[in-house]
Amino acid sequence: MTNENKIKNLIENWALAVRSKNIEGILAHHSEDFVMYDVPEPFQSVGLEAYRKTWDLFYKYTKPGVFDIHELNIVAGENVAFAFAKMQCSDNSDGKGFTPLDFRLTIGLKKINDQWTVIHEHHSIPSK
Repeated sequence: MTNENKIKNLIENWALAVRSKNIEGILAHHSEDFVMYDVPEPFQSVGLEAYRKTWDLFYKYTKPGVFDIHELNIVAGENVAFAFAKMQCSDNSDGKGFTPLDFRLTIGLKKINDQWTVIHEHHSIPSK
């Protein structure tokens, strides 16, 4: 299996874990010193425990089961890779009902102990 295919499987399984509210599946394959930049506060989360807490807010305002990859691009070397994607969830943060929310995802990965590991995520939305 190519590095790109391994990473694609890792990201697809991560998205499935998000849709299933499987926190351990979400955290799997992330490094202990992982860093994420996100749309809502906190702007920066460092470490797995901080990352875990961000999902409480996500699940508070999003429709269960909606976390879809619309386009995924992967560039992989032997030890470092990045991926970027167009994605969609369903947002109710304004309290007016669920509406589709398109967002961008960028992931940085590093091969650690011969396993692809997520070391960085960046989530962003288009400005309005």
